[in-house]
Amino acid sequence: MSGTPARQVDDDLWSAIGDPTRRRMLDLLLQDGDGTATTLGQRLPVSRQAVAKHLGVLDRAGLVRGMPQGREKRYRVDEAQLARAIADLSSVGSAWDARLQRIKRIAETIQRTRQA
Repeated sequence: MSGTPARQVDDDLWSAIGDPTRRRMLDLLLQDGDGTATTLGQRLPVSRQAVAKHLGVLDRAGLVRGMPQGREKRYRVDEAQLARAIADLSSVGSAWDARLQRIKRIAETIQRTRQA
C-alpha cells in the first residue's frame, strides 16, 4: 500500500468490506485464525474460485495477508488494518450522526415557521 494515495486506499478498504461475502470471510478468518480458499469455500455458498477472487480483494485492501503453503495461500486477518477500518467506520458514523442532527434541526425550524 505504500506509495498509494490515501483516498484510493480508503476506497479499496470500503469496497472490500462493502461486500457481504467478504465480511463473512473476515468473520470466518477471525474465528478460525486462518484459512485457505479451499477451506473457506467449503463453508460459503460460492465457488472456490470466487473465494480466491474475494481473498484477492481483501488482500489488496490490506485486510488479509496470504502466506504460501504448498499449492495454496493461507490467509490471516491483518488486525491493524481491521482496527483502522473499525475506527474509520466509527468516525463516519459520528459524522453522519452530526449531519442528521443538523437536518433534524432545520426540518423542525421549517415546521415551526409553517405553523406560526
